[in-house]
Formats: sequence, C-alpha cells, structure tokens
Amino acid sequence: MIKTIDYNREGAEMLQKRIKRGESDNTSAQIIVDEIIREVKAKGDEAVLKYTERFDGVSLTPETMRVTAAEIDEAMASVSSSLIDVFKRSYERLVGFHEKQKAESWFETKPSGEIMGQLIRPIERCAVYVPGGKAPYPASVLMNLAPAKVAGVGQVVMAAPPGENGKIAAVTLAAACTAGVDEIYKIGGAQAIGALAYGTQTIPKVDKITGPGNIYVQLAKKIVFGEVGVDCIAGPSEVLVLADQGARPDYVAADMLSQAEHDEMASAILVTDCQELAEAVKIELEKQTAKLSRKDTIIKSLADYGAIIIVEDIKQGAMISNLIAPEHLELAVDEPFSVLPLIQNAGAIFLGHYSPEPLGDYMAGSNHVLPTGGTARFFSALSVSDFTKKSEIISFSKEALLLLADDIVMFAEAEGFTAHAASIKVRQGVL
Repeated sequence: MIKTIDYNREGAEMLQKRIKRGESDNTSAQIIVDEIIREVKAKGDEAVLKYTERFDGVSLTPETMRVTAAEIDEAMASVSSSLIDVFKRSYERLVGFHEKQKAESWFETKPSGEIMGQLIRPIERCAVYVPGGKAPYPASVLMNLAPAKVAGVGQVVMAAPPGENGKIAAVTLAAACTAGVDEIYKIGGAQAIGALAYGTQTIPKVDKITGPGNIYVQLAKKIVFGEVGVDCIAGPSEVLVLADQGARPDYVAADMLSQAEHDEMASAILVTDCQELAEAVKIELEKQTAKLSRKDTIIKSLADYGAIIIVEDIKQGAMISNLIAPEHLELAVDEPFSVLPLIQNAGAIFLGHYSPEPLGDYMAGSNHVLPTGGTARFFSALSVSDFTKKSEIISFSKEALLLLADDIVMFAEAEGFTAHAASIKVRQGVL
C-alpha cells in the first residue's frame, strides 16, 4: 500500500519521483476554464446560471442565486445546537489567534521636517470561496472569515456550489452565519470565480478572493489574478511526520490517514530514523485503513503519493522536510522544541505527540489555509495581512528635501531620467 524508501541507499531522486504531484497535463481543464471566464466576463448572470445548471445540475435565476435570510434560518434550525456551539468556540479561538497578527500604522518624524510612515487599511470587499463537491467544509468558512473580519474588511461575501437540492450544505451556511458573513451566493466552480472577479448584474465585483477549490477553481484564480487579488493557488493536502523512536505508531498512522482521506492526490509521508517504528506504522496504516469510510481514497493516496522514508538521524530528516516544504509538519519526537530550529520550510508545524494535524484543522485557532506543493518555501498561512493593504507615507519640508536633492538628481541622471532630475532641480531653484 505504501512504499518504504531508505534515503541513503535509494537517494533523493527516488524521493522526488515519489512525492512530485501536480505535474499532470491540465490543458483540457485550462481550455474549459478559459471559456468559462471569458463568457462570465462578457455575459454576467446569463453565463453563471448556464454553467451552474451544466455542472451542478441546478436551475437558478438571478433572484435565487443569493441565499436569503429564510434559507439561513432554515439551515441554522437544522444544525444541532451543540455543533453550532463548536463552530462558535472554534471561531473565538481563531479570532484570538488572528488578533495577535494585526499590525498598526506608523509614522516617524525627524527634526529636518521629514515624515515617513506606513498606513495600513483593510481591503474593502473580499470573497471567500468554499468548495462543496466531495464534502461540506464549514471549517474552511471559519478559517477564511476570521482573518478577514479581524482585519476589518468592509464586506465579506461567500460563494459555494449548491447541492442537488439547490441549496448550500446547512453546516456551511451555519458556519458562515456564525462568522458574520455579509452575503452568500449559490454558485461554484470557475464561474463563481469569474463572477466575483468581474462582477455580474447580480453579484458586485470584489477586490480579493480566498479559499480552496478543485483544479477548475485554481486555474480560474490564476486567470483573474491581477483583476483581483488571490490568496494562493492551492493543491492537494499533505502532511509530513518527522518521528523518532519515542513516537507511537498508532498515533503516527492515524495522523497520516487524516490527510490521505482528503483526496487521492493527498500526500502523507513519514520520515524517521527508527526502522522499528517504520515497520510498526506500516502495519498500523493497513489495520486502521480497513476501518475507515474513505478507505478507497486512502489506499490510492498512500500508494501513489505516500512514503515511509528511513534516514540516518533526525537532523537528516529535518533536511528532507525542508526540501519537501510540507503544508503540515508534525514533529513527533521526544524533544520537539530542540528540532524546531532545524525547520525552515513548513506551512504549519505541530510539536509533540499531542499536537496532531486535525487540531489545526478545526480548533487550535491557527489557520488551516496553508501553502501546498512545496510553496511553503515562499508562501505563508492565510492571515490578517492577506486582507489588508499598505500605503507608504512620505511628507518632506523644503529643508528636508534639499538635504537629499543632490543625491536624487545624481540617481536620476545615472538612470537617464532627466525629467526626474528636473523635478528636483526646479525645487532647488537651478532651473
């Protein structure tokens, strides 16, 4: 079911072949998405409704695209109060975590008459996309809305595909209501991304789109980037567990399976310096998989993109982890804080035997919208800063400008920009 790799014998090349994903040919999907985006941009509601009927099998009108207060009330009534309480507790923890990320505007004044600063303002209108294909994702609703609300975004809208009954999943609506979403639209796929980016007769355009989705959604986000901001281009989920002899094989296997059940292209990797642990985890994976509801997905995920990698020591394991730059990294070692300084690239890092990845998915308070596919080398988790914009402030008196005037002129003339230089010289009184 899952392959074991001895890193020092089979080498890095074998590892790369095992973990590489996302290199399939997306040409056919790209052609479809290009057409959808062009048509939505040109025809607005008409195109959105056409593709909603084609792909979701639901016939809507401009009036029924938007979720009504009655529909939200119906959803809230159908979800257990205990689950809604869980949503509230999760959201409160998310808000508390993200409040600590807030940055303040600043200004610095110098005696020369120079004022420099940075003005931080929230984005005015953002959209959260929530997938609805294989399962409802109320946690993604909370993860996207919390930093937007903490940032002070003026209006946050949500789009999610309708089910066969023409409605968004009740738990998704309940989570959105808990987090205070302003508008909700029953549209999904590339057509939703196009509608949010360009606006339609019914749906006003937004300034930024965040949230996960399938390949069609991700390709659509690539196309509209520039017209609007996007958070990232997300791929299948992944976890890397770096474990030593102190790790429990049943814990490690359970955590790997929690990611493998997401998608057939999800990646679950164990890196360990303990051969006995590797063998025990392999047995646990087979035993636990047999009891799980999504075992077919798990088996394919582990066979195609899973791996157990044997290394010389934990230091080498950390090196491999940094090469992979996983979305989720678990340090299932006895002294996790001593290993933490070795880690350079990871979306989220879970330390110790009682910090499993699903904790971060739901209740820890950290954000589970994380960089995938090795992009943790340069991307970060969704945060408050994703929902703000920064303007740099410059205010100089005449005296302060003249102190720098000669340097500016020399810079400008070195670049061949004589008009730039003249803008300064005229203030020096030499033109």
